[in-house]
Amino acid sequence: MPVIRMEFLIDAPRQVCFDAARSIDLHMESTASTKERAIGGVTSGLINLGETVTWEAIHFGIKQNLTVKITEMEEPCYFVDEMVSGAFKRFHHTHEFIPITDNQTRMIDIFDYTSPLGILGKLADWLFLEAYMTRFLRTRNEYLKQVAEDQIKALQS
Repeated sequence: MPVIRMEFLIDAPRQVCFDAARSIDLHMESTASTKERAIGGVTSGLINLGETVTWEAIHFGIKQNLTVKITEMEEPCYFVDEMVSGAFKRFHHTHEFIPITDNQTRMIDIFDYTSPLGILGKLADWLFLEAYMTRFLRTRNEYLKQVAEDQIKALQS
């Protein structure tokens, strides 16, 4: 049961970072390489507590659907999304936003998951899945960081 944890320092206020992370539209932009798109539940705008979104994406050459629900949220501090249905046995994904200054935020992303198929899933984690998920999450978070910082730069111009 791998836990992927990463932190990013973002030169933007906490609320801007919080909203970027729960934006369905930015999620689709940040995951363009897997052709991820929202096909059910909340399909655009900002997702909120108790709401679900169903994603369709291509991972490892296979079209897959994944439904997640926002199970915890304290705006603008953190939110949690958890898998309702999909390829994983389970996952719990925490997004936390800690203000460093008025215009700088530490974003902490913790993805705790269990692969299906018992020992075969653990082998897949070890061989490729954990590294794949780490790259996927890093790419998404770097995109969100850039968008949030660009938004603030545009407001300052």
